[in-house]
Amino acid sequence: MSTKAVTDATFASEVLGSDKPVLVDFWADWCGPCKMIAPALEEISEELADKLTIAKMDIMENTGVPGEIGVQSIPLLVLFKDGKPVAQKLGAAPKSQLKGWIESVL
Repeated sequence: MSTKAVTDATFASEVLGSDKPVLVDFWADWCGPCKMIAPALEEISEELADKLTIAKMDIMENTGVPGEIGVQSIPLLVLFKDGKPVAQKLGAAPKSQLKGWIESVL
């Protein structure tokens, strides 16, 4: 299963209401580091599909949730478990570091 797009309208049901952890990648089309980590997140999404869902939210098209959460810099990865943010990572990193961080906070 690859990453899935979430919006302000679908965030509550698809992220907060999910029965498994959801990692949300807050990104924008103009963000170079966001584009750098996108392929790694797609691969990690496939590799860890049984453990979590990776969702992507474009902060330019969806301003409500990023505003509520306080997103000030991107890329910002926020892990939600049981409807609550439990960990976050700011900035780009190589796939091995991203995957290691995700596995450490799951």
